[in-house]
Amino acid sequence: MRVLSIETSCDETGVSIIEASGDFNADFSYRVLGNALLSQAAVHAPYGGVFPNLAKREHEKNLVPLMQQALVEADLLTAGSSIADIGTILEREADLRTQLDAFLSEYAKPRIDAIAVTHGPGLEPALWVGVNFAKALAAAWQLPIVPVNHMEGHIVLSATGEDGLASFKFPLLSLLISGGHTELVLSKEWMQYELVGQTRDDAVGEAFDKVARLMDLPYPGGPEISRLAAEVRGEKPLVTLPRPMIDADNYDFSFSGLKTAVRKVVEANQPLTENMKKHIALEFENACADVLIAKTKRAIEEFSAETILIGGGVSANSHIRASLAKAIEKSGYETKLLIPPPALATDNALMIALAGYFRALKDEFAEPVTIRANGNLKLT
Repeated sequence: MRVLSIETSCDETGVSIIEASGDFNADFSYRVLGNALLSQAAVHAPYGGVFPNLAKREHEKNLVPLMQQALVEADLLTAGSSIADIGTILEREADLRTQLDAFLSEYAKPRIDAIAVTHGPGLEPALWVGVNFAKALAAAWQLPIVPVNHMEGHIVLSATGEDGLASFKFPLLSLLISGGHTELVLSKEWMQYELVGQTRDDAVGEAFDKVARLMDLPYPGGPEISRLAAEVRGEKPLVTLPRPMIDADNYDFSFSGLKTAVRKVVEANQPLTENMKKHIALEFENACADVLIAKTKRAIEEFSAETILIGGGVSANSHIRASLAKAIEKSGYETKLLIPPPALATDNALMIALAGYFRALKDEFAEPVTIRANGNLKLT
């Protein structure tokens, strides 16, 4: 099965094409035929965070060129015409409609079997661009659509090797850490989920960005904080920050208070020297890692997890990755750790294609008219 996928949940625009076969067992395999991704980080940097309507505009501008790039890479772009009536599907995305009309008049329908699209969670204005684009392509090419949960995409990608599923056992515990989410999700079977813990306020990635702004660091804040922390790692931090909810009798998280504690330190040490910035970054990164690891270790024990999986943009953080691996090894757990390559930790369309493929195997296609963007979509 060949799946073309679309990802527009936040500030990355992605289009991917895979060819996959087999089910959830040893016979599953896939090939990446085309994969195009464009980050909007530089566009949003002046705002210190993602501006939803600006993200929407950039997705509208970038989707057709990225789809064309992915199709060229997959050797699936051929001259011809695939004009069909897409009606008023893109009436709110006029620029995208103009680009797509031109594309459909010049190129034939590619050899694709299904379209997968992120319909949540994320920024709804951004999500709607991808959803409507998928609906328009489905109408033009007469293809089925499978809506995909963005967080499930992270899980499936982390569980996937270079060409097939990694070897692992259930129960599977997923730590999903990103700019919008901090969750612990338990799976006793493939693609079934139970939320056992989540943030009560800021997500960990959001906290990284907010702390970076407090120290006048560029957006996105996570890589900048990690870079500064690495320069003094091994030294004793010059400041002390709290570890919120680390001892609470649950698996929930809270990072808002940690951000407030950083603000107080910043205000008390004006003007901030470069060395102080490095030590604040070090202690903040340490605090986040300590809380995430403590909660995850306790969940491993309570739920007898055979596999721990990390997904989401913050899983690219080298200190958090290394610290969790070391904590599992030191504890003597036989739990297997699955972490995606840093380059695939952030949002991308490949993860949507993979999750979409497994949903398509279950015939979980949807009538286009019923597919709606849902910024608060939950894993079920």
